Amino acid sequence: MTARVPPDQEQIPIRLLPGAERILQAALAGHWSEARLYKLRLQAERIVLASGFDELICLKNLAFTPFEYQVRAARTALRRFRGRGLLCDEVGLGKTIEAGLVLKEYALRQMVSRVLILTPPALVEQWQEELALKFGLDDFITNTDPRFRALGGQAWAQFPRVVASLATARLKRHRSEITKLDYDLIIVDEAHHLKNRSSVSWKFVNQLQPKYILLLTATPVQNKLDELYNLVTLLKPGQLESPRKFRQQFVVQGDPRLPKNRGLLRELLADVMVRHSRSQVRVDLPPRQAHTVRLSLTEPEQALYNEVSDLIRQGLVTDDQGSLRVNTFTLRVLQREIGSSPQAAEPTLRALAKKRLLQPHREQLLSLADRAARIQDWAKVEALEKLLRSILGSGTPEKVLIFTHFLRTLELLRARLEEMGISFVIYHGRLSFSDKNQAVQDFEQRAQVLLSTEAAGEGRNLQFCRTMVNFDLPWNPLRIEQRVGRIHRIGQERPVRIYNLSARGTVEDYILDILDRKLNMFELVIGEMDMILGHMSDERDFEELVLEVWGRSQTPGDLQAGFEHLGEALSQARQSYGRAQEYDQALFGEDFATE
Repeated sequence: MTARVPPDQEQIPIRLLPGAERILQAALAGHWSEARLYKLRLQAERIVLASGFDELICLKNLAFTPFEYQVRAARTALRRFRGRGLLCDEVGLGKTIEAGLVLKEYALRQMVSRVLILTPPALVEQWQEELALKFGLDDFITNTDPRFRALGGQAWAQFPRVVASLATARLKRHRSEITKLDYDLIIVDEAHHLKNRSSVSWKFVNQLQPKYILLLTATPVQNKLDELYNLVTLLKPGQLESPRKFRQQFVVQGDPRLPKNRGLLRELLADVMVRHSRSQVRVDLPPRQAHTVRLSLTEPEQALYNEVSDLIRQGLVTDDQGSLRVNTFTLRVLQREIGSSPQAAEPTLRALAKKRLLQPHREQLLSLADRAARIQDWAKVEALEKLLRSILGSGTPEKVLIFTHFLRTLELLRARLEEMGISFVIYHGRLSFSDKNQAVQDFEQRAQVLLSTEAAGEGRNLQFCRTMVNFDLPWNPLRIEQRVGRIHRIGQERPVRIYNLSARGTVEDYILDILDRKLNMFELVIGEMDMILGHMSDERDFEELVLEVWGRSQTPGDLQAGFEHLGEALSQARQSYGRAQEYDQALFGEDFATE
């Protein structure tokens, strides 16, 4: 017997076990048991259900089909690790899928209620989207959601399922609220950020003491074996005894990277770690090609860009009391806006004109805003039009995903696409969940172009499209990688093409140059960028580093030297990450794959 909910609410069929009809008949006749007996029976059924995980009941309740190795990893985490383990697959193999399977299984068995997922800031929304779209877990809220922020510190207790950045959660004002709560499950993505036992992040997670905890990282050890001890201790305190005994038993004296008693160490790690390599699971993706379309701004655009940039540099200068005249976030947004389109920068220029500290610049700001509104010749959009006519007029049916960060730029592009007679759909963060789903469906079935803000870089799988255009470029390489990952992922069957529009002399032009020249970024496996940034000696946000170089440079020579230095730091970070990969492979090999 199968019962179903109305079509507009349909999610999964409800399958009744043999004998259930008798229970339903008794209920209809009003033959009720005592509440106490009912609760006891319910607890007993849950115990029976939770007694083994040989069969995962969540697999029939997913919006996708996971790979067999991902299912095995989830089953291992549930059975052998008992919900406390390290998921250490190589980059790009789907550790988030494995963690999602564990979460979904526990949720269906009613074994978890309060859940906290901690990620790097750039991955918060992507986690929320993937949980909703793939696992049907649409009750997670992010720490950036206005509803969450409106409640302040009370939000952590108010919302039982939260996706938050580790950087935010570990702040003192949040940490004090979070540590009061009893979490059933905590998932930490990119858990190599917890490698240092003396760090605020490690101490914070160690305070939480959840029933279940999953740590996700492709490189559990980067520099020395103590890092492995620190991660395992978060999962199972005492598994590797004390730091001193761990070093005595498993670390060669005088070399903190070299293990001894490998057999025993691997036995102990087998209780907490699962790891697959790309060679084991044979996940192959088609090639990816990146093309930079370099262009020159029109004279009015270039003059406006230069003047706004000079104003931003002035804003980075402190006043007599040593305070910034304008906060760096606003300046960063303005610089990105003027790099996207003059019209995108107009509202921010007018808002700055109203600030008391900027009254001496008020007329200049308003004049710049007026000029931004009047500019008609737009070099980037002319380049985009030529590119689209080439791609869509090739005779082969193609779809194109166009990214821009700003809604004002998106609206201008919408008007130009309408003039061109191109069929397109719009996608941005202000759409409802159902409208977003409809936009993706329309793009797949009829439209040639999906014109999107950053929102489509979070959680959406668009493998039916193979061509992407970055109309403007994020300053954070993780965001660029997320965009690419929407089309270059498992399920893509054709070579992927990425086009980056780059105006000479802009911030984005310098960023693209160092990412391409120093990292070959567009050849990296999706997921590696965070690993590389994590190996930079300067731990500040990459966008801060970019703004610092831009703000202190007075001449083109200064800019070239500053970005060259930043590029060299990226190159060294990639080399450090490569060494960490080799070290992990030497330590673990293929010993922790599931069977």
